[in-house]
Amino acid sequence: MPGKRYDQRVLVLVEVRGERRDWEEAERGFELRGWPVVDSFARGEGASRGVLSADVPARLYCVEVRFFGARNRRTEQAAVWQVQRLARAAKLEMYARRSDPMDRDREQLTGWRAHTVAGRPSRVPVPRPVTPAERLRRAGAVARARFSEGRGRRDTGTVVTGTASEARRLSRMTLPGGSAHDADTDVRAQYGRERPHIVMRREEDQHRRTARVMAWTLAMIFCAVVARQHDGVRTWVWSGLAAWCLVRGARLAHGVFAAGGRAGSLLVWGAAAGFLLAVAFGADMGDRRGWTPVQIVSVVAVAATTGGIWLLVRQWTWGEWLAWAAPVAFALVASCVVASGSVMHAMYADSLDVTPDDLDVPAIWQAASALKLLSLLSFILFVPAVWGIAKHVHAPIVSPIERLGVPLYVVTQAAVVVLCGLWALDSAGDAVKDLRAAAVQKADLPSYFGVEPEWMCVEPTVPAAKLSSRGGTLNPERPYVSFGEAGGTVSLWDEPAGKALQMPAEQVRLVPAVDGRVRCAFSYASLPKGD
Repeated sequence: MPGKRYDQRVLVLVEVRGERRDWEEAERGFELRGWPVVDSFARGEGASRGVLSADVPARLYCVEVRFFGARNRRTEQAAVWQVQRLARAAKLEMYARRSDPMDRDREQLTGWRAHTVAGRPSRVPVPRPVTPAERLRRAGAVARARFSEGRGRRDTGTVVTGTASEARRLSRMTLPGGSAHDADTDVRAQYGRERPHIVMRREEDQHRRTARVMAWTLAMIFCAVVARQHDGVRTWVWSGLAAWCLVRGARLAHGVFAAGGRAGSLLVWGAAAGFLLAVAFGADMGDRRGWTPVQIVSVVAVAATTGGIWLLVRQWTWGEWLAWAAPVAFALVASCVVASGSVMHAMYADSLDVTPDDLDVPAIWQAASALKLLSLLSFILFVPAVWGIAKHVHAPIVSPIERLGVPLYVVTQAAVVVLCGLWALDSAGDAVKDLRAAAVQKADLPSYFGVEPEWMCVEPTVPAAKLSSRGGTLNPERPYVSFGEAGGTVSLWDEPAGKALQMPAEQVRLVPAVDGRVRCAFSYASLPKGD
């Protein structure tokens, strides 16, 4: 069926048992999924004559099953799973009796551009002797012509692919309805120079080998960085693992090409691996600067999550994206940003016995806290990313016929959501702990997404009997941790009492203090009489 996208094609011999209506239902299922039927015959006839008995009412179909996923040792089994999935959905007695791979990997042919050689000096021998000066002029003219051809100034616009001899013959071939044969045509490689001794592998095969080379290189760098962070026996263990990864990567890099170019590919890989290792260790090889194992794991996790999500959603069509996936994703992200703007501040304020309104956080910092919360919640994407990677490699646990796959996914996703929520709580909790520790030590106070606590001397402007304070009694002789004024209320943190203290803003005056060790110079006797 036109428009159906897929990665793999597997020829499956499908047996459908039952009556004609069952066979027609199976044929409709094949058509809806875009699986071409190559041939069909009754059981015990055609290719199955002498192989299967004809005593069972059934029909056999040679179906080209098309589906997404990688080419590996489970690809043929994945095609069987697709047939079993169709049998369950259509409620048919259907069996995949044989599954054969269809290798359609593409060759990587060299690209060439055709150009005219009419500008070169004629090679017809001259009847008279040629002087050295004429020979020199002729060589210069040939060099200039070749240089002009190499720069693409004499291209005819024709592009061909193949070996050098095939490309030359193709460029001089007369096409029906096209340009006529031209003997004064030659070809040049589109990129660099042709190296006949190098034979490229097929496209997907080379991509797989390149990915494996990159994976072993990253593993080698990770082991080397871990070995550098340890001492003693652990260093030797991790160094041995790094050496093993190095050997595996070198072997794969040596075989990137089908033939030829082995030394060159190995040299390029060695230079790239050495550069990455130097960057991981840092510019100064004598200290502990450079990448840490956590940083490398984080980079790999981000890349794996991005790739896994892409493998998961690439199976959706643009129509599905525009119809429901994109609006749902946008609504979810927008609602999270709006709703989570004060979540971090609410948890922070709750730990200090105040409300988010008492903190008076600017909108820009509420947006920043929302992005922080979303960054913590982004780990939720790791589970669907792993699911996408598992589906791509045809892992049995996520096969279309596995009944435990979806419950396992739900349980795992719920656990990750709870874990991300705990991380968000820990973020606000750690900020409150840092604030309390700084308050105990009378030191500088840490900020938290727009909340700027400061040491303040609180001077009442009314007598003590008229001061309306909530949460305790104000001692104007020592500084307090102040969160500023919001809604006509001054919010303070009383560290010795371990609770918040609030009072009307018109009844006090805030005077900045250097730190929590100073003594505030205030006395109720300084208030004007009559207050």
